[in-house]
Amino acid sequence: MKKITQIGMLFLTSFLFAQQQTVTSSIAPTVFEDNQSITITINGSSVNEAAWGVTGNALYIWAWSFDNNDANIADCPTNGTWTNSSETNRFTYNSGPDTYTMTLTPNAFYNRFTGIGRIGFLVKAKDGTGDKKSQDILSEVGAFNFNLVSPAQNSNIVQNSGGNVSISANNTNGTASYILKANGVTLPAASQTTTTYAFTVTNITTNTQFELSATQGATTLTKRFNVIVNPTTVLQALPAGLEIGINYNTSDATKATLVIEAPGKDFIYVAGSFNNWQPNSTYAMKKNTTGTKFWYELTGLTPGQIYTYQYWVVDQTPTTNSPALVKTADPCSTLVLSPFDDGGIPAASYPGMPAYPVGQEREVTVLQTGQTPYNWQVTNFTKPNKDKLVVYEVLVRDFDANRNYQDLINKIDYFKNLGINAIQLMPVMEYEGNESWGYNTSFHMALDKYYGTSNKLKEFVDLCHQNGIAVILDIAFNHAFGRNPMVRMWMNDTSGGVQDGWGPPNTDNPYFNTTARHSYSVGEDFNHTSALTREYVNKTIKHWITEFKIDGFRWDLTKGFTQNCTGTNETCTNGYQADRVDVLRLYADNSWAVDPNHYVIFEHLGSDFEEQQWANYRLGEGKGIMMWGEMFTQYKELAMGYSNTTGNISRMSHLSRGFSGKRLLGYAESHDKDRLMYEAKTFGNNTGTNPVLNNEANALKRMSALGAVSILIPGPKMIWHFQELAMDDSIYSCENGVVNSETDATPGDCKLATKLQPQWAENWLTTTPRSTVYADYSKFIKLKKEETVFNGEFAISPESNDNLKQRIYIFDNSLLPTQLKNVVILANLYTSSQNITADFPYAGNWYNLMDNSITTVSATNMQITIPAGEFRIFGNQPSAVLSNESFNSLSQLELYPNPTSNAFMLSVDAKKVEIYSITGQLIKTENNSVANKEISISDLSKGIYIVKITNADNVSVSKKLIKE
Repeated sequence: MKKITQIGMLFLTSFLFAQQQTVTSSIAPTVFEDNQSITITINGSSVNEAAWGVTGNALYIWAWSFDNNDANIADCPTNGTWTNSSETNRFTYNSGPDTYTMTLTPNAFYNRFTGIGRIGFLVKAKDGTGDKKSQDILSEVGAFNFNLVSPAQNSNIVQNSGGNVSISANNTNGTASYILKANGVTLPAASQTTTTYAFTVTNITTNTQFELSATQGATTLTKRFNVIVNPTTVLQALPAGLEIGINYNTSDATKATLVIEAPGKDFIYVAGSFNNWQPNSTYAMKKNTTGTKFWYELTGLTPGQIYTYQYWVVDQTPTTNSPALVKTADPCSTLVLSPFDDGGIPAASYPGMPAYPVGQEREVTVLQTGQTPYNWQVTNFTKPNKDKLVVYEVLVRDFDANRNYQDLINKIDYFKNLGINAIQLMPVMEYEGNESWGYNTSFHMALDKYYGTSNKLKEFVDLCHQNGIAVILDIAFNHAFGRNPMVRMWMNDTSGGVQDGWGPPNTDNPYFNTTARHSYSVGEDFNHTSALTREYVNKTIKHWITEFKIDGFRWDLTKGFTQNCTGTNETCTNGYQADRVDVLRLYADNSWAVDPNHYVIFEHLGSDFEEQQWANYRLGEGKGIMMWGEMFTQYKELAMGYSNTTGNISRMSHLSRGFSGKRLLGYAESHDKDRLMYEAKTFGNNTGTNPVLNNEANALKRMSALGAVSILIPGPKMIWHFQELAMDDSIYSCENGVVNSETDATPGDCKLATKLQPQWAENWLTTTPRSTVYADYSKFIKLKKEETVFNGEFAISPESNDNLKQRIYIFDNSLLPTQLKNVVILANLYTSSQNITADFPYAGNWYNLMDNSITTVSATNMQITIPAGEFRIFGNQPSAVLSNESFNSLSQLELYPNPTSNAFMLSVDAKKVEIYSITGQLIKTENNSVANKEISISDLSKGIYIVKITNADNVSVSKKLIKE
């Protein structure tokens, strides 16, 4: 299967090959040119559609092509994506003969109008994830072809120095002229003019790439194979202090030492730009006298120069179906170049990206000595208290138009004004493809270049630290995808081990299971009982903390960290697993050994008892592991405003889960669930004749109310980007704006699709009512961070178990009566105004913390009338932090536009806005003005006016206004 040597670009999301189906096919005519129409026929009885989950006979062709030299592979431009094949590539089903057919002209279909030497394709389901595909099917193009009989095309022959290799080939269409080259040099004695070629090369002492070309008329075809010579590995002790990966010499920038773990391998060459990718025995790695590490010291390097390299890893007696030679980048690469993805990375995001080396295959590692260290402005960042964390989850790709770190840097004021104190980035490690959520990781220590350079990420982290914001990385240690070197070095090669191909882990893989040991399989499943896996994970943790000053990790899919289950046993996966508890504690310990205040967050979503083992772990030392606490379903019910029996949010409390400390990172929205605003607007309760518009108005009010009854509950909390602007684009929105869920047949699941960004295009930040939601969230966050009481005790107690009448009581009895020590939060999630019995802890004056207005409570069971979708936050004392904020904001208040003709806006909320003539006459009054809301002056005459703005604390400021 010739395609295997370079076909990795075709499988960006799935490398689970073990269950692929063998289908029978034919091409008519059997001999054809690239400009000739052909018909591909698939035997329907050879396709098990049920195994692929196919309905409606929806099968697709996934196609690629080679040039005349069997190189320069290119995908068919109409393939679509592996998870969503293009409808252009759908086969026609013929029920009578039970066949699938497709008629095409190769040069037009493949968009290559000259020099197609061979075509390849496979049959797949629309979403090929989970190996819903056939084997590779290949066909030569043109009347003249030749076949390399021995050695196999693209094979790698491993032998001792001085060995021989016998070559045989034949061709179609008569006599051809054969030329053999060794490392680019023609061997005259091997030239022949014949139909059947045979020649033996003797006394091979160095690694050699052989090229056999056959010419007939104007057509020349080339086949290749390699001979790798055993250099006789030298055993020598690994120098002290060296770790896996690149070890830069801190005292001599002309040197660097490479170290790789390779149990079961016989020898390894280092091939790179420093030896023109043709390593001889000088570049054979040494093997440590104990253990399984190989190492090599590079010398004579030019400081600052960019070098690239790969390992040639050889096993002379490989496991069945494993290749003898694997060419791979360094597993611990911190920067890789990819022949598959780099062409799609904008230069504006990654300026000056090194060029991928011509003539190589697969990822290569970048090495550069003498790099100038990043100049950190903050070297001693103090992390925010875990109990008061408000984490802002971000997918860099979908945050702003340029989809890079610079976009985040540009929006630092947005984050500061919102007040969050931690940003959690969805995975930014090197993943397969470019536009991705990032969980299809291939290199855990390398930064994916699509979002920008390493220095740009460091700049973002540094800027966040300057503004009191921690940075957390989402990381997928449960699995890796098929380009990962540790998968490929011990793989079950789909070419049967003849070539250096692709495939899932083989039985001798020391890092990965051959099948997932849990029921949530994605990619290839790490075996965390392996000491080598743990070494790799701990090295990765250290890298991100020390090199990028990352403050914490959110560990994705921790249910997969067990060896006790099978892929079908969900009961086992979700049950308590002691091995999983133990290994994840070890990883937490390692994180804290590097950084004692490191945030450790697990996305487990499992049993309370197991999560307690982590949440309570080392809690007495101020540590403890934060657990993701998903509450989407409950808050969705509240957002839709239907039933008072659903929407029980009691599990937003760490106490409900048996956690001794506040280690529940609770959230109502995340990347993996739909938008509350979308659910409420589309499916929510409504009144009136226009449900959608009515739902939108109701739902927008509820978004602030839901923030009040989630963010303010003591303990760390998380919000998903643009939740604070009531984002209402569904998670299933396609790039064209169409909403299409994973259950729809066409065009398919758009959950992972790149999203539109109306929040910036439509300027939501200055448009009510969305700006009101943002302002409310900002106040909630400020209260949570700065008012002591919000780190106290609490109770979630909806009135009469009516969840649409939410009541939350927060208190800290250690505080003085003159301090804010009691808080009562009320929320009405009905579609109509409701009276809620507040059950105040005592009578007297209570203050609405959002505006510090006073409510006199004559009886503790006093009822408070709250309009539909709204909320109230009462405190026994006014909030000092919001009062100060209000005063400070007035001193910085902006009135705009000015001059204006019809209306103006204020940059802050105001209790009262009064407009006076230049002679002092009161002309107009506006009460309870919301920030960035238009105040009409269309009825005023042209001239100069004085605008007096009074805030909730009765602090006033005056501004001059010109009416044009």
